[in-house]
Formats: sequence, structure tokens, C-alpha cells
Amino acid sequence: MSRWPPLDCSDVKKALKSLDFEPRPQKGTSHEQWVKRVDGKLYKVTVDCPKAPFSLTLVDSMAAQAGISRRAPYQAADKKKKWTWLWR
Repeated sequence: MSRWPPLDCSDVKKALKSLDFEPRPQKGTSHEQWVKRVDGKLYKVTVDCPKAPFSLTLVDSMAAQAGISRRAPYQAADKKKKWTWLWR
């Protein structure tokens, strides 16, 4: 078993928002697109909330799409310090 817990949809959205991603308008699908432009490069993260809670494989995929580490979405979403044991 992994030490990394699954993330729910609200955690992923909080993390993306705090990392300066913005949601694109949805067009008849459950998949949400979150985008951020850094130095002319577009990062686009696909979030499919019906698949939540997200496994570590999906968290890693979303982190790769965002150009960040696995740890970044956990830290960005952890405002209530529920995962402090991950940073030790």
C-alpha cells in the first residue's frame, strides 16, 4: 500500500486553483480542463470527477500534465494539514 492517499475531486480542484490554474468552460462532458500558461508553454490538466477518488496513477498523470511533482498537489490542497505526515 502506498503512503500517498487517494485525492478526491475537491482536493484536486483546490490544488490546481492554488497553483494558478484556471478552469476552461465545459462542453458537454464530465472532463474538466484546467489550464495555465508559463513562459509561453501551455499546461493543460484533465480532471474527471466521476473517477474520484483518484488513484496514485491518476494523481501522477495529472501532476505530469501540470508539469509538477507528485507532492505538489498534496501540499497545495493541504490547507487543513491533514497530510502533514507526508512531509516528514
